[in-house]
Amino acid sequence: MNREELLARLMAQAASEGGELVTLRAIVEETSELTANRVLRHLGLSDADAQDDLDELRELLGAWRDAKKSAWKALVDWTVRGLLALLLIGIAVKLGAAELLR
Repeated sequence: MNREELLARLMAQAASEGGELVTLRAIVEETSELTANRVLRHLGLSDADAQDDLDELRELLGAWRDAKKSAWKALVDWTVRGLLALLLIGIAVKLGAAELLR
């Protein structure tokens, strides 16, 4: 008996018996399982290689996050270095270091 048939029988049982708590819980569980399987099939993740695909996607996402973090860190580092260089140039000009170069 497949899940669709089991769900249909549970629904018929709930209709005839008035829906006991155990029957209603079984209906919810079977409906959830069917829906999850449909979603996985729709996303193309219902085959045997799905777990490997998800693991690989997680690795790629982790690598992307690491690269993004490194890029932001490098951008901040270079911006700070540039600002410090401008500050040093400003101090040198203010102290008259430009006159020493002539």
